[in-house]
Amino acid sequence: MKEINIDPITRLEGHGSISIFLNDEGEVENAYLKIPELRGFEAFCVGRPAELMPILTTRICGVCPVAHHLAAVKTLDACFNVEPPPAARKLRELQYMGYICYDHILHFYYLGGPDFIVGPDAPPEKRNILGVIEKAGMDVAKDVIRHRAYGQRITEIIGGKATHPVSGLPGGVSKPLDEEGRRAILDMARSLVGFAQFSLATFHELVLGNPGYMDLIRSDMFTQRTYYMGMVDARNRVSFCDGKVRVVDPAGSEFAKFDAQDYKEHIEERSEEWTYSKFPFLRKVGWKGFTDGKDNGAYRVGPLGRLNAAEGMATPLANKEYQELFSLLGRPVHSTLAFHWARLIELLYAAERAVELASDPEITSPDVRNMPGEPGRGVGIVEAARGTLVHDYQLNSDALVERVNMIVATTNNYPSICMSVRDAAKGLIHGGKVDERVLNKVEMAFRAYDPCFGCATHFAVGQMPLDVKVYDHRKGLLCQLGR
Repeated sequence: MKEINIDPITRLEGHGSISIFLNDEGEVENAYLKIPELRGFEAFCVGRPAELMPILTTRICGVCPVAHHLAAVKTLDACFNVEPPPAARKLRELQYMGYICYDHILHFYYLGGPDFIVGPDAPPEKRNILGVIEKAGMDVAKDVIRHRAYGQRITEIIGGKATHPVSGLPGGVSKPLDEEGRRAILDMARSLVGFAQFSLATFHELVLGNPGYMDLIRSDMFTQRTYYMGMVDARNRVSFCDGKVRVVDPAGSEFAKFDAQDYKEHIEERSEEWTYSKFPFLRKVGWKGFTDGKDNGAYRVGPLGRLNAAEGMATPLANKEYQELFSLLGRPVHSTLAFHWARLIELLYAAERAVELASDPEITSPDVRNMPGEPGRGVGIVEAARGTLVHDYQLNSDALVERVNMIVATTNNYPSICMSVRDAAKGLIHGGKVDERVLNKVEMAFRAYDPCFGCATHFAVGQMPLDVKVYDHRKGLLCQLGR
């Protein structure tokens, strides 16, 4: 049996490799996406004061810090049984819309989009932001950089820092928004709406208007019929910050709808010996291995997961584009490559929502925190850019962390990412004929999910292959810990 390795895989957050196994006829027997890194953040958090969690957990990842910050803050709201004032909720959401904007811009233009804008068969040195600049022009590149910076600036104005925000507290936020900051955010949000519309128009022209790309999108090798999960508001519209978690089956019918604290009734986690990442699945369906369909509990989250799990967008321009997506590709949309279209629809939604929030007179209210109660257990769920993010803390009577569990977005998607990589390899590789262009199309299968493996790896099977040596100031070995 011949083994083909893609190591490292590129244009993702974190590290990973793909192993493809061919039989004697040169056909793909199987393929594995392996995650070699272990972060262990859940263990790092034990024993910490509760108020450190919104700061500590942002360090899980430099790409997803705002998501972890808000998830931690919402979890502490639940731990201390406190509801934030309306202005604080709106400030949290406004900050989050900035994060969604800059994160989705990053992925489309820097990581996933080059495969479409430059082309999947282009030389590897061209399939990046430099190739996008060459193809689209310097003015477009400047707009990309400027509007990504706008999203980070919105986060900074409210959160104190652009990358690792510090403003969230149990029961609210640390400071109100002044009028100068509100006006600045409103101007940037309005500009982001226009940029999102431009990005969608570009996608329509370069991708939806290209028969070759549409054949790829509709092909069986980029199609998995799974369950879908995402947070929704009271009208079942996409919601990033508050609401219930909704699950639909592969036919699009509602399968479950639950509050954050009930997630363990619906989600179970398992492990495999060849990777450090866990594999979540729907408890009431069960685990049948790496297969799609209604009989297996694998589900997908993220932009496409949210749009499939919902029944609309809460802003008018994004909702119009949402309807067009399902009109063209059917409902639910099972094409993995449609994640890119869904991501741009969410970019438009986040920009529109930022305009709404920044125009709300209550956003500058000085009433931004309620005092917490007694410590206990709490669960907080938000929709990270990559999908549903769960934080679960148990605090003791001194408000010290006793137990932590996290299920991050990419972990939720990991079973489906593995299936997507395998099916793409099976559809593309025949007779042992493999070249760089074919392998890039295999990579497109996982890249559509915008995976963040730095967030996703929190589990180690058995003992870690790690030796810890402690030396004195004379370099004498004091002790050694390890296998």
